[in-house]
Amino acid sequence: MMDRAILYNPKCETMPRDEREQLQIERLQSTLNRVYRNVAFYHTAFDAHHVNLEKLKRIEALRELPFTTRDDLRESYPYDMFAVPLHDIARIHSTSGTTGVPIVVGYTRNDLRNWTECTARLLVAAGIADRDVVQIALNYSLFAGGFGFHQGVEQIGACVIPASLTTSPEKQAIIMRDFKATALISTPSHAINIIAALEQLQIHPERLHLRTGLFGGERLSDPLRHQLEERLHITAVDSYGLTEIMGSGVAGECSQRNGFHINEDHFIVEVVDLQSLEPVGPGEEGELVLTTILKEGFPLIRYRTGDITRLNPEPCPCGRTFVRMAGVTGRTDDLILFQGVGFFPSQIEEILSNVKGASPHYQIILDKQGDVETLEIRVEISDVIPFLDEVKTLEALRVQMAGRVKTALDIDTKVTFVEPKSLSRLAGANRHVLDRRPR
Repeated sequence: MMDRAILYNPKCETMPRDEREQLQIERLQSTLNRVYRNVAFYHTAFDAHHVNLEKLKRIEALRELPFTTRDDLRESYPYDMFAVPLHDIARIHSTSGTTGVPIVVGYTRNDLRNWTECTARLLVAAGIADRDVVQIALNYSLFAGGFGFHQGVEQIGACVIPASLTTSPEKQAIIMRDFKATALISTPSHAINIIAALEQLQIHPERLHLRTGLFGGERLSDPLRHQLEERLHITAVDSYGLTEIMGSGVAGECSQRNGFHINEDHFIVEVVDLQSLEPVGPGEEGELVLTTILKEGFPLIRYRTGDITRLNPEPCPCGRTFVRMAGVTGRTDDLILFQGVGFFPSQIEEILSNVKGASPHYQIILDKQGDVETLEIRVEISDVIPFLDEVKTLEALRVQMAGRVKTALDIDTKVTFVEPKSLSRLAGANRHVLDRRPR
């Protein structure tokens, strides 16, 4: 028996699959006709692929449509992908643009209402209610995450503290204690920084009112989740979103914490094979592809997210009928090739996170000495490692980390410890990987 108290919108979140598919088709047809009329990119792409919009009567027919890529969005900078006139756009967000031209996303007033609906669902699914005091430690600038959750918190009637990501960890810790925050919304790495500040200020978790952490923006591995729960005395819940599609609110975990429920009445989801780009079956790994079916300002058709995951359509004990996606295991664009071996940064992160005493902050350095490629993994010294002045302790940890990388990936690496906070403050494209090898 499902507990309807944990559902924000039971009618939509528990809709039978056949009814939802019919709703998706209707909304998809409306979106396709709108982008064909109003977005030159889609008009040209549909014509080039001989798309007959009148024949798209089934979800499976999506595979007849062309993909939209990140490069397509960058080439449309700033407004060429907008499907409405600029005077109908109520707000603009964008990606950081640290590796090139940013992607600019426009929201109409209806888009903002729908965005609020989606984030409200995620908050309620995470166990956050109107009685909560929610501290949001996310970026409030052009990044969409902070605003999305802020709107959702206000929508469900809870109190919001817009602490922002720019506030120092020490100040975050004091706000958390003094303002009696009961929920924290943050990236996992920033939460670790706040924990370090709490411990430095000798503020024990028992002196806090915190009970829930809702995280996003970065991968939340099981060891990292356990660390956050143990050191903050909270229940840690994960979420998924991306600026191009909506920002926060695309998908999130429920109380079962066994996959992210995708808001399927707003998005159609596919997973495609990494080589053939053909859709794969349930449970098979591939690249996540999303189509928006309610967005007015910036609708996207078959957008290749670059995130690698798998789908689970099986019913969830929570009562939601939305399909669930597994946690992202890597990206199609961050595959590292080293001495003939291919691996993802997330694999290194997983290995390090399973070493007791390791910090979650790391950086992979790829270089070349003569004809030999080298791999160095820099790891912040963790504040939980005892006896930091004992060289023997650190050396044992270094050997253990290098050994686990060798066992898992069959590659030799040099592990180097760096000062606390020297990596956690890094941002942009080189945050986790720095490739110095000659091109």
